[in-house]
Amino acid sequence: MKQIPVLLVLGFALSLCNLTNKLKTSTNSNEPGKSSSRSSDNGNVEHATPTAAQTEALAGGQTVKWDQQGMSWTVPPKWTESSNDSKMLLWRSPGGSEAANLIVNISAMDESFPTDISIKAFYDQAKTRAKNGEVDEVKWLEIDGLKGVEFREANPEQPDGIRRLQWMAYRKYAGQVQLVNLMLSSNGKGFTKHQDEMYGVMYSTKIVH
Repeated sequence: MKQIPVLLVLGFALSLCNLTNKLKTSTNSNEPGKSSSRSSDNGNVEHATPTAAQTEALAGGQTVKWDQQGMSWTVPPKWTESSNDSKMLLWRSPGGSEAANLIVNISAMDESFPTDISIKAFYDQAKTRAKNGEVDEVKWLEIDGLKGVEFREANPEQPDGIRRLQWMAYRKYAGQVQLVNLMLSSNGKGFTKHQDEMYGVMYSTKIVH
């Protein structure tokens, strides 16, 4: 069961590679490696502000530090670490097949990678998925001063299908241009039960950029 979240990330990474390979051939008129948080033409941006229920869901929680990437979160008290290396972090709640997962993946890009074009492409892709009924929430979201794209997948047709809440952003860190891919997930049956704590965890993100 511990391998399932990792397999989900690997599957997403393959699709991500297809998009980023296309973007590498694009011409970027902006400053190389420029963070999307500095763009002014990407529409309204919401700030990560948890509701009372989302804050309460993390009461008595613990601080998760990913020192290798200068990031941290608050997670509920019974969550446990499943994986922690230089490019991927995985924490998981109790609950067996209905458990919630925090999966954070870092992808290093070339210094000249067109981050503004790429993040807009992720946003447009999510909007297209929303039109197709695959996503039920899409927005520009700023977390700890870094602007990214947040989207939530619609409830899966099967109760054991995976549903994801995701935030993606670019930053410069440790001399690299990086894509930060933060995903919280559960199966369709467990998502509603864990929804407040998953949003709470996402909004608690502290990130050096």
